[in-house]
Amino acid sequence: MVLAEHTAMQVSDATLELIGKAREMAAALGGETEVVLLGPAALASQLFGADTVVCVEHPALVQYVPEAYERALLEVLAQRSPRLLLMSNATIGLDLGAALSLRWDAPLAAYVSALRIEDDAVVATAQILGGKVLAELELTGEHAIATVLGGAFIATVASSDHGAEIMRLAPPAGLDSLRMSLVRVVEPDTSDIDISAAEMLVSVGRGIESQDNLDIVSELADDLGVPLSASRPVVDAGWLPKTRQVGQSGVKVKPRAYLAFGISGAPEHLEGMRNAELIIACNTDPEAPIFAVAHYGTATDLFDLVPELVDKVRG
Repeated sequence: MVLAEHTAMQVSDATLELIGKAREMAAALGGETEVVLLGPAALASQLFGADTVVCVEHPALVQYVPEAYERALLEVLAQRSPRLLLMSNATIGLDLGAALSLRWDAPLAAYVSALRIEDDAVVATAQILGGKVLAELELTGEHAIATVLGGAFIATVASSDHGAEIMRLAPPAGLDSLRMSLVRVVEPDTSDIDISAAEMLVSVGRGIESQDNLDIVSELADDLGVPLSASRPVVDAGWLPKTRQVGQSGVKVKPRAYLAFGISGAPEHLEGMRNAELIIACNTDPEAPIFAVAHYGTATDLFDLVPELVDKVRG
């Protein structure tokens, strides 16, 4: 079973990635792929590849509210009893995973980058210690939960196959008297450049050390005629606006080329850029996780490398 995530009546790319993997695993186990849709049933048409879409509609489920989602999802799990529940390792999955693990009495694997079936057992590969170590674990028992990193699997695409069966479940009691409510949704700033549309990005991380040093990398980005983006620590420090943040809590990008300077490669950041066609990384730590996804890399100090690159670009 996959938990569908949606915003502004649009199903997330991560959901389609999870459905693709769920189909593969269900085939190996002789089962089926179900997607639980909390919210508008009209979104079921976007859930390509599901055998069954289990819909629970209620005004409290139109937008993500943790208490409402937890109650509704527990009701679905009790009735449908899936072998494995897949959620994205983003806001909703990180929020709900631990609570569901406790209340559904199921083991949880978080920051999952790979899943496979081995002797009828579900085996997950999870990132720990900021992605520096990969742990392989078997999810035992009748039920299990995995929250999966974005971009780990290939998304399903629309096809001419028959549509999924729609199964409607009544919302659980208590959704009209929640202790938690949604106050407002903060829309992202659209006045800045859209880095998700850029064909090339120059990105900077904590290794830049100070805001004053940003000019060094900005000069390279300007000479290449591409946007300057950043990992979360740079944005949290206020050195660049939120619209320039690449990562799970920022913007997912897929440029033709991604140049990373001083970025260690925390899972939060890798989720946002791992699908770039070409990744070139510069970090003085040769063991930095960024090198696990980079096509080319160097442990040269960025303060030595970037001025040389500027000179090359200028001829």
